[in-house]
Amino acid sequence: MARERFAPDFDPDCGDAPLTSARQDVVIGRWQGLRALLRATGTDWEARGHRVRMLAQACADSSAVETWLAAEPRSADALVLRAATETTRAFQLAIAAGRGVPIERRRIDSAVLACRAATEAVPEDPTPWISLISVARLYPSGVRRTELARWWDELHRRDPYSVEGHLQVLHYYSARWHGTHGLMYDFARDAAGVAPAGCPLPVLVQYARVEEYRYALDAAHGDRGAVGLGHHWNHDGAVSDVRRTWQRWIGARPPGPITPAELRDVNCLTHAACWADLPDIATALLRMLDRRATRTPWSYTGDPAQQILRWRKELGVG
Repeated sequence: MARERFAPDFDPDCGDAPLTSARQDVVIGRWQGLRALLRATGTDWEARGHRVRMLAQACADSSAVETWLAAEPRSADALVLRAATETTRAFQLAIAAGRGVPIERRRIDSAVLACRAATEAVPEDPTPWISLISVARLYPSGVRRTELARWWDELHRRDPYSVEGHLQVLHYYSARWHGTHGLMYDFARDAAGVAPAGCPLPVLVQYARVEEYRYALDAAHGDRGAVGLGHHWNHDGAVSDVRRTWQRWIGARPPGPITPAELRDVNCLTHAACWADLPDIATALLRMLDRRATRTPWSYTGDPAQQILRWRKELGVG
């Protein structure tokens, strides 16, 4: 019998079957599946954040969350999802407008108000604070430093090791938005430095490297062969960072399968290990992932599927 050909699985829900079912409900105009999923998720903040983020993408082009709120106007879960959905819609407008073209302030303000309503509806939930920090990037000049610090303190108090929360602050501090490469890396390294063993926060340094690459790629008008990009991933500092993240996160991580919320983070480290020419780490990570994959950050350096297949072949990963 011929051996089945390997193909990466870019499941947008990262293998979260209940989430897939709920997203299908959105497609057919039902909101009850959203309510059931978020109710079942409870206070698992990592899973809740992942599910709300993915559901918001599905709800952004529908009226599902508005229909839910019309039926249950006091539903805390619906208010949290509306906050994330309004944030997603604001970013969609910004993408449609083009880089550097501001969108109407009232649309950003509307998303901020939805986030604030959600923080009041579920005081213990870090999820709406993540949405709030995310949408703050869309203000042309950002928000006051004291305001961002207050929002960050609220999030950190509820979930001090939230990768998504840290990632939104990292984006805010990036040169593409309201900071600099140095500020972004300082934040990433500080967070990684205080993370307990087995926590994924050290991967923030790899996310920072991806952000720096995207900035440089934009400056080079998409030319991946531009001067300065050739050694972006494999200079001594980048290689050391990958080894450090591997040791402090994966090497100390409790045994068990990769969760849907972790999948993007593991792909980020895998991408970094491959491009840093660290075959020992890259091989182990590719085997951990098996077919499971996310399109980012692979899409920034080429076709995601082709790259994964290439690295698996070169490293002899069966």
